[in-house]
Amino acid sequence: MDSNTAHNPVFLVFPPDINVPDLQSADPTATNYDTSSPLPKLLATKMKILGAMQILFGVMNFSFGVVFLFTLENPYPRFPFIFVSGYPFWSSVLFINSGAFLVALERKTTETLVKLSQIMNSLSALAAIAGIILLTFGLILDQQFFCGYAETISQCQAVATLFTGILIMLMAFSIIELFISLSFSVMRRPF
Repeated sequence: MDSNTAHNPVFLVFPPDINVPDLQSADPTATNYDTSSPLPKLLATKMKILGAMQILFGVMNFSFGVVFLFTLENPYPRFPFIFVSGYPFWSSVLFINSGAFLVALERKTTETLVKLSQIMNSLSALAAIAGIILLTFGLILDQQFFCGYAETISQCQAVATLFTGILIMLMAFSIIELFISLSFSVMRRPF
């Protein structure tokens, strides 16, 4: 390396300007929507993030369901109510699908994908409402689930705290999922 090239500035190469295609020559099956309301525009900018959150909540619900799978141990003769209802598993399928539709919708907005996303988010909202109800029943029915079979009070308190914490986390996920799903399912005009 000689002394002349060592002191020359480095030039960055930028890609050429991107030209926007003319709307008349666009794909006739893809429909772009324009709204004057700021709320749909705000939600459209956050679709990818909220879709990823829905996917994450689905994976976390499934993970907590797997944790409940290992609660059938001595001295506990049955599974918790929320596990028997299957909520951690069927809700995770709906949450992951609705999140995937939102991420796909953010990338390419077509009329079919908008309708499918609204349907999936409506189903996720219904699942979240059902989950809130089932989790409330689970908190009520399984209050003494672990304490009734524990040999010592300290063992009862530790396991009951963990169990209640998982149910509260599932409740929080369901409430947040309800708000996310409702925000995208009740829109009259697509974003």
